[in-house]
Amino acid sequence: MGNNAIAEVKTRHETELLALPNVTGVAIGERAGKPVIKVLVSEKVPQEALAPEERVPTSLEGYDVDVDAIGFIEAQGEQGGSK
Repeated sequence: MGNNAIAEVKTRHETELLALPNVTGVAIGERAGKPVIKVLVSEKVPQEALAPEERVPTSLEGYDVDVDAIGFIEAQGEQGGSK
């Protein structure tokens, strides 16, 4: 399973992952030298607190899934100004 294969898996599942509570992004990462699908969340919530259909899966099509809490992402306004 190469990088193209994991990218295809990520693409196939991205929409459903982004629809889950607290999920803000999906990426490809690495753990122990192996590629993983990273699910970025605003905050980690105990699995027991979520309904089964709201839980991030532990693997997708043979690839492990890691969940990383990154906080809330906000767009920043234009910076700069006249000097």
